Amino acid sequence: MSTVRRPDHRSEQHGGHRSARSPHSAGLRHVLTHLITPLLMCIGMGLAYLGAFANPAPHQLPVAIVGSGHSAQLLAQSINDKAGGDLEVRTVGDRSAAVDRLKHQDIFGAYVIPAKGATTGAAKGSAGGAGAERAEGAAAGLSKPVPELLVATAGSDTSASVVQKVFTPIAAHQGAPLKVTDVAPTAEDDPTGQGIFFLLVAISIGSYASVAVIGGAGAVLPVRLRAALAIGTSFVVSLIGTAFAGPVFHLVDHGLRGLWAMAWLYSAGILLIGTGLHTFLKRWTTLGVMALFVMLNFTSSGGIFRPEMQNGFFAALHSFWNGAGFVEGTRSHVYFANYGLSGHVWTLVWWLVAGLLMVGVAAPAEKRRRTAEAEAAANAAAVAAAAVAATVPEPTSKRDSRTTVRSARAARGAAMEAREGAADVDEAAEADVEMEMEEAVGV
Repeated sequence: MSTVRRPDHRSEQHGGHRSARSPHSAGLRHVLTHLITPLLMCIGMGLAYLGAFANPAPHQLPVAIVGSGHSAQLLAQSINDKAGGDLEVRTVGDRSAAVDRLKHQDIFGAYVIPAKGATTGAAKGSAGGAGAERAEGAAAGLSKPVPELLVATAGSDTSASVVQKVFTPIAAHQGAPLKVTDVAPTAEDDPTGQGIFFLLVAISIGSYASVAVIGGAGAVLPVRLRAALAIGTSFVVSLIGTAFAGPVFHLVDHGLRGLWAMAWLYSAGILLIGTGLHTFLKRWTTLGVMALFVMLNFTSSGGIFRPEMQNGFFAALHSFWNGAGFVEGTRSHVYFANYGLSGHVWTLVWWLVAGLLMVGVAAPAEKRRRTAEAEAAANAAAVAAAAVAATVPEPTSKRDSRTTVRSARAARGAAMEAREGAADVDEAAEADVEMEMEEAVGV
């Protein structure tokens, strides 16, 4: 009986199917791994934007009743009781004091109670018929003082609208229309005052998208050179933002130099932080800078809703985040005579310092890693050379000479395969860099 086994064609077929499927499975795993980033972006953007903007409501929004009498105190107390913590109502002595507090953004609305018995020039008639008396009565009715609401839309158009909704029913209850006076209006071409927020968005995207290019395409460059590129890029981005704010869209009509300085501080902070983070996060850098400078930044900037209209988390971020520093600093510089400007500028400066520190930490870390990689490569080359030398004995005969030639050819083939493998790794790394740039710019 023959002991020779027939070849198992089924196993050969299965092996062929497995080898055919393996390239597709590897590619599928690669795609699914990279899909994690946009899905996390989706979750993060939804949580951040809906959490910050979905249900705006006042929380201790400061407003004032103008007047020093007992009626002003009663009205303030009544509004406080009905608001249940939504408003923080106080009293101020006169109208000029209320205007001063609005321009310092201590309050966001001031209700001026009309003085009782005041008239505005109704003439007293000593003689005349009933028609003259009715005419005098009509004139007195027309000149009756009405309540006035003082707002500052440059501080926040949405807050001014909320304040107006609060006091319009109170004026109607007193039987008089409400006169609204804007003591700090916005620029003519930015009626809602939200152009500054969208300027923030443009500068932010130009900054964090550049991080992917500098960190990815410039990965072969030393950190100090990448940091110099980041600073130069921030200069260009800030000039573009200033052009948008001034001659292109006329969002502001003065103070462009100060706006440019704050735009540069803001952009440089983002670029330096992102450049430093790229050393540690690599392809996750885009997600990291988006979390810092989009998800948490835009939502806490105060450009759409001030912190008094948001929950405690985003209100707390507003006090020290860089987007809030830029938006509030620009408002202070352009509309409120630089009041409080120094605090906002210091916020931007501290973020710039954080970027410099991040680059300072990344430089030695990257140097150590490159040194370790070079040593590992040198050790691997030495081991490979020793292995080749060990497999190639001294030729003692013609047959040994042929063996030596074959071994040398095998060694050269192995070296060529190693070089091809290194090329494949480089191509994969380059593909990751391109994908990272596409993710950053696409978002």
